[in-house]
Amino acid sequence: MEKRDYYEVLGLSRGASDADIKRAYRQMAMQYHPDRNPGNREAEDKFKECAEAYEVLADAEKRKVYDAYGHAGLSGQGFSGFSDVNDIFSSFGSIFEDFFGFSAGGGQGGRKRPRKGADLRYDLVLEFEEAAFGVEKQVEYDREVSCGTCKGDRAEPGGKRVCTSCGGSGQIRRNQGFFAVASACPTCQGEGEMITTPCKACKGRGRVKESKKVSVKIPPGVDQGVRLRVGGEGQGGAFGGPAGDLYVFLQVKDSPYFERDGSDLIFSAEISMVQAALGCKLSVPTLGDNRIEIDIQPGAQHGQRLTVAGEGIPRLRGVGRGDLVVELSVVIPTKLSKEQREILMKFAEVSGEKVTSSNGFFAKLFGE
Repeated sequence: MEKRDYYEVLGLSRGASDADIKRAYRQMAMQYHPDRNPGNREAEDKFKECAEAYEVLADAEKRKVYDAYGHAGLSGQGFSGFSDVNDIFSSFGSIFEDFFGFSAGGGQGGRKRPRKGADLRYDLVLEFEEAAFGVEKQVEYDREVSCGTCKGDRAEPGGKRVCTSCGGSGQIRRNQGFFAVASACPTCQGEGEMITTPCKACKGRGRVKESKKVSVKIPPGVDQGVRLRVGGEGQGGAFGGPAGDLYVFLQVKDSPYFERDGSDLIFSAEISMVQAALGCKLSVPTLGDNRIEIDIQPGAQHGQRLTVAGEGIPRLRGVGRGDLVVELSVVIPTKLSKEQREILMKFAEVSGEKVTSSNGFFAKLFGE
């Protein structure tokens, strides 16, 4: 069955704001929530459909891919939606609490449901040639994981009792019209239990800080602002949920020799006006502290560009390398010896050019 357009699913236009998306999803999730439609398969399918649409449109990166390439673009990145309602509850448990004030699945105490840990960001600075050729870097950072002593339970063994307000369900049910709405118990915050003896190791938090080292492979050809994802290396999950991801944002130092234009390198080479006129051989640097010799043909002009194929940056998502572009800068001398001046005056005379000589240089090189 062909998937419907996500904007159509939520009844939105493509220019919808984040607030519009959240509002539309809240309304549809309320309408088709399984607790309000027991045994209704059609409502369950719509509940899954609107949750999938929300997951994509509420995520800036996924939305950008979807807007550009549709469902095929998301499939190419491994996104396949939710397998069942429980999958939605596992991913969106905290969202349901924020939206509606009751747990996602009903009857279990929302805060007990496994939750994925938060993503982390790490800014990594690379040398210019490390970004060009690729490198493996070890990054070190702090993250929070479940306490190894209490396994995230936050209490010493036997240090909990059943909440007397909700009888251990974690929820208080109230009738609203035709519906029975379950909200998190205000006494135990939806957990169904009260801590009497907090875990000494984590001081009742259920989480501890750890120092983490991760080896990150930087592919050849990365550039400023590229983001790399290291799965499962973010904050630890809660109640048995998976860890978040680590996102490594790359910053690349400038090169003392080159400017970068995509996969091409631009090198500015100075030559004299005599070399430009008569031609010469010029030694220019390349990546990796190597040098190559190129021929400058007679009559070269200031700003002229010469291309050396295959001496640029490896293409990040392609084959081969870019080019080295040598941009010529013709340098005019500001001071001349007597002999140099005489030679140039003779050149001007032979060429029929009008010039004005001064003590420093020609005030005017070409005739009016």
